[in-house]
Amino acid sequence: MSVRATVQVLIIVAAALCAAATQAADKSFHLQEATIDDIHAGIRSGELSCRQVVEAYVARARAYNGFCARLVTADGAKVSAAKGAVRAGSALKFPTETLAISKLVPDFDKYIGMKPDYGRMEPTLSDPTVLQQYGMVAGMPKAGQVNALETLNLRGERSVSCKAGCDAASGDLPASCPKACDAFRKQPDALERAAELDKQFGRNPDLKAMPLYCVPMSFKAVYDAKDMRTTGGGDVNYAMDVPPKDSTLTARLRAAGAIVYAQAHNSEYNAGSGDPGGDAKVLRPYIGAGGSRESWGGMTCNPYDTERVTSGSSGGSAVSVAANLVVCSICETTGGSCRGPANYQGVVNVVPTKGMISYGGGIGANPYQDRPGIMCRTVKDSVKVLDAFRDTRTGSYFDARDPYTALPRGVASKTAYASALSDPSNAKPLAGVRIGVIRELMVKDSPADAAVSDGINAELKVLKALGAELVESTDPKYPDDPSIPNMEFDFNQAIAEILPFHMPEVFSSKKDGKPEFEVAGWDVASRKYLVSVATHNAPLPTNLNFRRVFSNPPPDPEAVSGYTFAYQFAEYLMKRGDARVFDWASLNSNAKYFNDVRRAAMKNWENKEMDIRTGAITYTMKRRDTLRMVMMKVLEQNHIDVFVNPVSLSLQGKIGGATVGGPGGGGGGFGYGAMLGIPEVFVPAGFANEVYDPTFVLAKDGTKYEGVEASKPTRLAGPLPYNIAFWAGPGEESTLIKVGSAYEAASHRRKPPAGFGPLAGEP
Repeated sequence: MSVRATVQVLIIVAAALCAAATQAADKSFHLQEATIDDIHAGIRSGELSCRQVVEAYVARARAYNGFCARLVTADGAKVSAAKGAVRAGSALKFPTETLAISKLVPDFDKYIGMKPDYGRMEPTLSDPTVLQQYGMVAGMPKAGQVNALETLNLRGERSVSCKAGCDAASGDLPASCPKACDAFRKQPDALERAAELDKQFGRNPDLKAMPLYCVPMSFKAVYDAKDMRTTGGGDVNYAMDVPPKDSTLTARLRAAGAIVYAQAHNSEYNAGSGDPGGDAKVLRPYIGAGGSRESWGGMTCNPYDTERVTSGSSGGSAVSVAANLVVCSICETTGGSCRGPANYQGVVNVVPTKGMISYGGGIGANPYQDRPGIMCRTVKDSVKVLDAFRDTRTGSYFDARDPYTALPRGVASKTAYASALSDPSNAKPLAGVRIGVIRELMVKDSPADAAVSDGINAELKVLKALGAELVESTDPKYPDDPSIPNMEFDFNQAIAEILPFHMPEVFSSKKDGKPEFEVAGWDVASRKYLVSVATHNAPLPTNLNFRRVFSNPPPDPEAVSGYTFAYQFAEYLMKRGDARVFDWASLNSNAKYFNDVRRAAMKNWENKEMDIRTGAITYTMKRRDTLRMVMMKVLEQNHIDVFVNPVSLSLQGKIGGATVGGPGGGGGGFGYGAMLGIPEVFVPAGFANEVYDPTFVLAKDGTKYEGVEASKPTRLAGPLPYNIAFWAGPGEESTLIKVGSAYEAASHRRKPPAGFGPLAGEP
C-alpha cells in the first residue's frame, strides 16, 4: 500500500474513531431523574430501546427495593435470617438485627400495661414459604433500601396464585396450578410488553396516539391491574389474586403506552379507616408510630432518611418516584394520602377535581372523597399523565364505572392541559395572576412548625418575582406582612355569612361535654345570634376559623365518615367476584394482619352493623357544598385566582417513634382538598435541616406511653424535603398548572435523595 493510501486509511480510521467518541459524548439519556421527554428522546435517537429502559428500572428495584425496617423485640436479640417475596428475580432478605424496646421507650422496667405486640417473623397466609415482619417495627438508619414496590410485573413473581412455573410463557400448564393461570400467563409482563413495543415501533413510536409510550409507572396497590397481584396490600388468600380486569385508570394509561410496571406499597386498604369499635379488642398494644405498612408487603421507608415515615397511605407511590424506581405513580387520597407522601418525599403531585379521574376498579374508603392523584418528578410529566386519562374515543374523562365522573361539562378543559404549562422564555409568566396567601395554615403553634412555615413564606418572593400579585389573609397568631396587602374579605367573614344558615349545628358543637364555641353575652346556638353573626352584627367565636371548619370531625358522633369504608370495601369485593373472597366474613377468614391493632379493627368492620342512614353521608355532602361556597366567595370577592400555603407544617417523624396530637406539628385544615374535592398542585419547595422529634414518656399510671413535643431540635445528617401547595376552585386545573410549572421552573427545589444514586453501568 502506498504512503498516500496508508494516510487516507488512517484519516478514515481517525474520523471514524472521532465520530464514535463524539457520539458517545453526545449520549444524553440518564435514568436518574429522567422525564417522559427524556425517555422518548433516547428511544428516538437510538440510544436505548424500550426494553432497555424497563431493564434499567428493574436493576434499580433489585438494588434499592428491599426491606428497611427492623423488629422491636423484648431483648434486642438477633433473629434468624428469613426471606420474603421474590422481587426483581430473587427473594428479599430481612434484617436480622432487632431493636430492644428499652432503647425505644424510657422506663420500660416500670411499664405495667398489656404485653406489647413485639416484633417477630412469621409465614404469610397467602404464601407460607414467604415470611413477613409482624408486630412492632422501627426504621433503620441508612438502610439503603426503601421497600416501595410491592409487586413487580415480572413473569413468575407478579402473582402468588400463579407464581413460578404457573406463570410460564409456554408449555403445558402444570396440573398443580389453578386453571385460571392458563389465561393469566398469556398476559405479557413488563419486559415482554416493552419488547412488543420495540418490535412494533422501533425508534418511531406514535407519541400522539401513545403520549406515555414506554413510561414505567407504579400504581397504588388498591387499583386493579389484570396482570399483577392486586390485594390493596392485604395478605389475603384469594382464589385468584389477580383481578379479572383493569381499573379504568390502569386501562387508560396502558392504552396511552405506559408500562404497567409495579404495584406500589400503601398503608393497607388506604389505611383501613381506623377501628369503628366493637367486640374485637386489641390484646397486644402497638407502641409507636405505624407508618405506611402492609400485611403482605411490609413497611415503606423515606428515601431521604430511612428511619422516617412516608406519611399517608400512598407512601409507596411517592417513594418509588422520589427514589427513581419509576417515572410516575398513581396515588389515592381520601384525606391526605397523596398530599402527605408527596410532601414528605419532595415530588410533584397533581390531584384534579373530584371525578376527573375515574375510581372504577379500585378499593376505596369513602366514595364521596376518594380520588386518584398523579405523582411525578416534574409538573410537565404529571400533566402529560393527566391528559392521558381522557377517553381516546370521546375525549372525555367520563367513565360509566364511576358516577362521580359525570361532571358538569364545563369543568374539564376541552384542550390538553399541557397547553397550560408556563412558557419558560417568559420572564413574568404570572403577570396578572392574583394569589391568596392563607396565613391560617402558617401559624407556628410550636417550634416544630417554624422550619416549613418560614420556608414557604420565603418562597413567596419567587412568586412575586414571576409577576404574581399577592394578597394575604390574617390570623391573630401570625404577624401581618406589611409588604403584602390584606384580603378585603377573609375566611372568617365568609364563614360568618355562610355557616349560620347552611351548618348551624356547628355552633352547638360540644367538646369534652362543654360548649366548644362561646361569645360573651350571646347564646351562639340561638336564632338571634346566628342571624346577627351572619349579618356581621355579632362577633364570630375566636376558635371558629378556617382550621376548625376545614378539619375537625362533625359534632354528631354517629356522623363519622369512616362508616363508608364498610360499604365501599364490601361493594368492591362483590364486584371483583372472587370465588373465595367475596364479602367481609370471607375476607377476614382468608387474611392475616401485620399487628393485633389491624386484626381487631378489621374484625370490627366485619361485625359492624352499619346503617348507611347515619349522618355521615349527609354531613359530608353538606359540608362540601357549604365550605366550597366559603372558599369560592373568598376567591371571587378578592379576585383571587389561586391560594397558596404549606402542604403541612410537620416534618417526617420516625417509624416506631412517638407522636403528638393537638395543633402543633402541622395544625389543622390540611385535608381541605379532599374534603372539598377541588384541584391541587403540590411542588417541591425546599428542605429542612432540623427536626423536633417527639419523645416517649411513660404515663403516670404506668399502663401506656404518650408522646411529648421536643423542646430542642435535632440537627439532621441529611435535609428533609417539603412542598408548597397551590389550590383553587373546581375545574381550575389549567390555572394551577400555569402557576405550579412557573414556580417549579424558577425555583428548581427538587433534589433526589443522596442514598439512591445511579448504579454502576446505569444509563
